[in-house]
Amino acid sequence: MKVVFRSKFYTLYQSDKEKCHYLDMDQKTIKLSFCQFLALRTKVRNISIEDHFDSDLNKHGFEVLMLCNKEHLFVLNTVELLDLKSLVEYGFLSFDVDQLVNTIA
Repeated sequence: MKVVFRSKFYTLYQSDKEKCHYLDMDQKTIKLSFCQFLALRTKVRNISIEDHFDSDLNKHGFEVLMLCNKEHLFVLNTVELLDLKSLVEYGFLSFDVDQLVNTIA
């Protein structure tokens, strides 16, 4: 497995042999198909980070995130959520760069 991206709290791995990704969230490592990783990106993008800074909209500053058809449940604070957003975006950016390099080569 190769490391696609490493952030402060998380690491994203890609397994070419198994054709999947692994997201190491420190507490546990989750195996994700590409479609599940895509679904994670959609969920993370739809979370309003601005709500975390408004006590009327998000009183405790936590986000509950369910992954892989509710197989995994995470409670993330604002800093962890921002880190996950970065990891997901840079992970997909890395995929795009790899595809571009393979197209040119």
